[in-house]
Amino acid sequence: MLEQLEKQHTSTAPEVSKKTSSGKRGRPQGRKNQQRRDVALSPYLRFVQETITRVLQMIGTSFTLVYFVFDGAFGHNDALQMVRQTGLHLIAKLRHDSALYFPSTGSYSGRGKRRKYDKKLEYRDLPDESLQTSFVEKDLETKIYQMNLWHKKFADLLNVVVIVKTNLTTKAVAHVVLFSSDLDLPYDRLIDYYRLRFQIEFNFRDAKQYWGLEDFMTVKQTPVYNSANLAMFMVNLSHTVMRAMRGDWPEVSVTDLKAWFRGWKYVVETLKLLPKMPDPIFIARAIDQMAQLGRVNHAVNPV
Repeated sequence: MLEQLEKQHTSTAPEVSKKTSSGKRGRPQGRKNQQRRDVALSPYLRFVQETITRVLQMIGTSFTLVYFVFDGAFGHNDALQMVRQTGLHLIAKLRHDSALYFPSTGSYSGRGKRRKYDKKLEYRDLPDESLQTSFVEKDLETKIYQMNLWHKKFADLLNVVVIVKTNLTTKAVAHVVLFSSDLDLPYDRLIDYYRLRFQIEFNFRDAKQYWGLEDFMTVKQTPVYNSANLAMFMVNLSHTVMRAMRGDWPEVSVTDLKAWFRGWKYVVETLKLLPKMPDPIFIARAIDQMAQLGRVNHAVNPV
């Protein structure tokens, strides 16, 4: 065993001596600077960029888009540069343990490169001067901090928002790190814009679950285009109808809405078989009773 250790030590010793033989500090000779803004986009990022460009062209001058919101999958420099190339700002999420640094505020000594990074951000000891707001809801304390910080793998300074939640009963602490390339974006708007991402996911969930987005069997371009757009149109239409019904039916869902219209259709078709149409009050009561068979949530006042 000792002989093996000696052999390993002697075999690795020359490599160590080669690395330190020059005695020079810094980048090895011949290695170029990393161009973090001029990045080589992956096929996936190129596809996303092309999609963003097409959407911007379709919108034209109808209104102005400023931000592109995505989840942690876009929490890296390549994605940020891809979005910035389209003229938009990125809002996304970083890893909870991302190494972030305060910008250096020291004076320049006059020699060498200016210092870029100051002390590292400690998530368990966030600066009080960066605290934007704090509140307590049901034994859960929330503190929101906002800072402009550097990440060594990003080319640009980041607008970072750290949301810290503490369970006052168990003392458990968790945090989320959001960021944007727009350094002037306030923390509350950044959080609100990021929350919109979940609504978009809910819309796709409804389109797949209720309106056939993943059930159509067409494979040609035009039928697929029509089917997908019809599913998304029904999502918007159902939300518009439910918004008008929430006054009397606060917990109405898509399932309730479909049950109501299905009951309405069954009642109307059944009444057509009668020799004489009943009065409208009876029809409304019959529709309400029939629709209750498939409802999940019942209305406070019958519709």
